[in-house]
Amino acid sequence: MELQIIFLRIFLTFILSLVYGLQRQKAHKPIGFGTFTFVSVGACALGITAIIFNPENPLPLMGSIVTGVGFLGAGALIRNSEKVFGFTSAASIWLFSIIGVLIGVGDYLLGVTIYALIWVVIYVDSKLKFRGIGSYQKKIIITANKNVKDKELTEVLGTDKYTISSLDVNRKDSKIVITLQFEGNIEEVNRIPHNLFKEEWVDSFKIE
Repeated sequence: MELQIIFLRIFLTFILSLVYGLQRQKAHKPIGFGTFTFVSVGACALGITAIIFNPENPLPLMGSIVTGVGFLGAGALIRNSEKVFGFTSAASIWLFSIIGVLIGVGDYLLGVTIYALIWVVIYVDSKLKFRGIGSYQKKIIITANKNVKDKELTEVLGTDKYTISSLDVNRKDSKIVITLQFEGNIEEVNRIPHNLFKEEWVDSFKIE
């Protein structure tokens, strides 16, 4: 294989994964451009290696790449007491390893087609989020100056789609710190700060 072709495939993989990774990092996702770039370029390099050293049967090495990256993707999953997060990040890592392999073996059309479809999904998801369609998870930490009843939390959050993950009581200062997981659309999330500001029992709050 000519050196120019090798560099072309690695460079193309690098640019595609870098652009996507920067978008993920800009959106404050747990996995940024570094991980996507490393996985894709590494998979591309191994795909090229498989073609060079075993052109008759490169599938075993390429299959091991996708399997190995699957375990890396599993590490992107985040679990709390109620939910598991990070499925999109895990799937993205796995898919970008496949894109790297495809470009590494010279199948530019299929690799770029899959890459384009990823951006279609990202675009549709952003539109759904903007319109408040679908559920989104938020962590809310409220410092209260009294014992808060479930009814009061439901009223201030505007929904009962939440679970309390921890409760920290400081009797000396008469403070209660409530940490909860909230599930709702973006419009419901945007109303929460306004509702909390109006409540006298709320000393402070944080939304993550």
